[in-house]
Amino acid sequence: MFYDTLKAATEAERQQLVSSEIIERCMARNVTLKEYVDYLTQAYHHVKYTVPLLMAVGSRLSDEYEWLRVAVAEYIEEEIGHQEWILNDIAACGADKEAVRNSRPAPETELMVAYAFDMVNRRNPIGFFGMVHVLEGTSVNLADYAADQIKAALDLPEQAFSYLRSHGSIDQSHIQHLEMLMNRFTDPQLQELLIHSTRMFYRLYKGVFDSVPRMQADGNVQDAA
Repeated sequence: MFYDTLKAATEAERQQLVSSEIIERCMARNVTLKEYVDYLTQAYHHVKYTVPLLMAVGSRLSDEYEWLRVAVAEYIEEEIGHQEWILNDIAACGADKEAVRNSRPAPETELMVAYAFDMVNRRNPIGFFGMVHVLEGTSVNLADYAADQIKAALDLPEQAFSYLRSHGSIDQSHIQHLEMLMNRFTDPQLQELLIHSTRMFYRLYKGVFDSVPRMQADGNVQDAA
């Protein structure tokens, strides 16, 4: 089935992502509060575009993909408001969530979001599911364990982990649904598009993670212009 082909074809990029410095240090409980807040800040700056991107995808699908538009509509309903969960997690860490709301994303995060919009609006909206595969798949495999390690390292309350917990093992149904959807793509050109976009989003998402350690020496969240 194509979903298995997609995973195999993008495994090298996935391994590069999960071997990011901040992920490895997080799993070793060697993470600072600022790094966790910086990670959540970047998550906020891309998650807030999930629903607008999904809306754009649904609007650009042709009639032959009505089945996919229905799935997109369901996904939108599930994803609405998740960026506010992240802001609440940031507040539970003792940081200023309104400063984060009004801040600029890291360049790496901005580039990932820009690529997603470009994929949807210029190339092919189906390519956006490469991003879905990367974000959902990475979260399911890492999020719960990461939350446990960060909580133990920083002695934070459970209220600081609603975003990670919501995208952990409880999110397995999303992956199963995505697998079903991806297996319906039998056109070789669309399959190649999805492999390409998945590889790109793995690399772009790795850039987001790699940006977090570099922020450690910076000051407060950068204000928006």
